[in-house]
Amino acid sequence: MKVEAVVVRDRVETVMEAVEEHTGHVGVTVVEAVGHGREKGITHEYRGRVFESRFLPKAHMTFVVPDEIADGVIGAIVDAARTGHENGDGICWASPIGHVTHNRTGVRLEEVEAV
Repeated sequence: MKVEAVVVRDRVETVMEAVEEHTGHVGVTVVEAVGHGREKGITHEYRGRVFESRFLPKAHMTFVVPDEIADGVIGAIVDAARTGHENGDGICWASPIGHVTHNRTGVRLEEVEAV
C-alpha cells in the first residue's frame, strides 16, 4: 500500500518519528511542496500592510508499507501532523500498489519482507 500525506513542513520529523514508533516502519520519501486547500492561502499583516500567501509551504511524504499496517501508518500521520491551528494541516490518503522492486538488488519488496 502507498500511504501519502501532505503536511506542514515543520511536522515532517514528528510524523516520521510517530510512524516509526507506532508501526515500526522506517522508509519514507519527502518532497518539498507548496499548495493550498479550502483556506486558499493565508493573509498576514506586516508593518501595516496586508499580504496574501496563496501557496503555503508543505511537504509531500510517501510511505510504501505492507497492507496490514497501512491503517496504523495513516493514524500515526494524522495524529502527528495535527498542529492545532484552525486549518492548513494537510491531508493523508492511501493507494494500492504492486510490483514494488528494489532498484539496487532487483528483489521484489514482498520477498524482502517475507524473510
